[in-house]
Amino acid sequence: MTIASKILRKPVRTACAAALMLLAPAAMIAPAAPVAAASNNLDSAVAALRSITTMTADFTQTDRQGQAISGVMTLKSPGKIRFQYQDGVPLLVVSNGKSLTLVDYEVNQVQRWPIRNSPLGALLDPKRDIAKFGKLIDTGRSDVLSVEVRDPNRPEFGVITLIFIKKASAPGGWQLTNWVALDSQNHRTTVRLRNHKYGMAVSDKRFTYRDPRRSTRRK
Repeated sequence: MTIASKILRKPVRTACAAALMLLAPAAMIAPAAPVAAASNNLDSAVAALRSITTMTADFTQTDRQGQAISGVMTLKSPGKIRFQYQDGVPLLVVSNGKSLTLVDYEVNQVQRWPIRNSPLGALLDPKRDIAKFGKLIDTGRSDVLSVEVRDPNRPEFGVITLIFIKKASAPGGWQLTNWVALDSQNHRTTVRLRNHKYGMAVSDKRFTYRDPRRSTRRK
């Protein structure tokens, strides 16, 4: 079971809007772009990701049934990320740059995966070469990039498709607006971002967590 399916099988307290049913855009299944153009634009997408030092954004995470939960994402290069979920969802997803951790405060459980074993590794692992594992998907628009990332030798790691919109004020000139993760069991999860902010001071303490197992042992 993936992190996404673990989270989204929990009861969701907010109603799911019909707009959240708009999962993968049709552009994601379009033919691959010509090699020369694809190379240049793929480099642009990689440069945009690598240009982010710190970032926060509101996110909405939706599964294939349309169940949705929201929260705030905080990212810090290299490799640190935190998904703080909405009130009423006793879960936390955090990366310290080496491993991705799911903390479930409802059942006092902690699960951890190496970043390289997560589709989010494309976002988090500075050693992961997106240009090596990614291919550009033609969107038919010069202001939209769609990049599909997968390791053909490790299909169990799944696929992540990143969508960028051209924006001059974003690092590298392209703003990551959403991604779609598809695991090896064909469970699809979409994450959409809004209210992006860049370049603020973010403490490394933001990427730590309270381990619920310690309080349980003390009792």
